[in-house]
Amino acid sequence: MLACCALNGRTGHEAGRALLTRLYGEATGQPLPPIEVGAWGKPAFVDSDWYFSISHTKEHAFCVLEKENVAIDAEELNRRVNLSLAEKILSPTEKAQFDAADDKNRALLTFWVLKEASAKLSGRGLRGYPNDTAFSLDDPRVRELEGCLVAILTEGETYAV
Repeated sequence: MLACCALNGRTGHEAGRALLTRLYGEATGQPLPPIEVGAWGKPAFVDSDWYFSISHTKEHAFCVLEKENVAIDAEELNRRVNLSLAEKILSPTEKAQFDAADDKNRALLTFWVLKEASAKLSGRGLRGYPNDTAFSLDDPRVRELEGCLVAILTEGETYAV
C-alpha cells in the first residue's frame, strides 16, 4: 500500500506519521502499534508483522506499508543536484548509463532514489559512497508521483555489482 500527501506546513515526520497511521488503520482496522528504532536507525513496529517505510521531500511525504520488508525514497523532480556526484556514487555500469542520458539531472536522481531505498531496506543506511550497486535507469521500481521520483524496493531483490 502506498500513500502520499503534500506537507502543507507540516514537517515531513508529521506528514509521514499521519500517512502511516492511516495506511495501518486501513490495512488492519487497528491503531498504529508502537515503533522502535533499530541499532542502525531503521524504524520498525514492535509487535506487528507489517513493515513500513517513509520518505519526504521539501514538498511531499510518502509512505509504504507491506507484509514484507519494504523501503521507499523520493526526490522532487525539480531538485537540481551536483552532477559531479556521479563520479563518486555511481558504479561503472551506472556511470555509463548516466553518461549516455539526455537528462543527467533526472538520471542522477533516479539512481539516488534507488540507492537510498536500498540502504533503507538493508537497515544499515548509507555508508560512504554507495557505488557498489548495478541499478538501471529504466528500473520499473521507480515511478513519477506528485512531481517526484519515487523508488519502492522490497526484500529479496539484489543490488550488488
